[in-house]
Amino acid sequence: MTLSNSEKTSLIAQHQRNNELNKYNLQLALVEENSVTAPNAETISSLNSQIADCDRKLAALAAELAEIEE
Repeated sequence: MTLSNSEKTSLIAQHQRNNELNKYNLQLALVEENSVTAPNAETISSLNSQIADCDRKLAALAAELAEIEE
């Protein structure tokens, strides 16, 4: 059984939404970490890396979606 383009688009949209939620959650964690008296540089670096990973995933999903919509 093969998924229809509509089903694929829906799944990609779900993944995009999950990545956007995850990215925002990481951004909030970064705000929190930066608000403490002595922010942990390692934590800040890790959060920034994870945010960058979310951006890369979102770009990959957008490319996949564009391929389906061709």
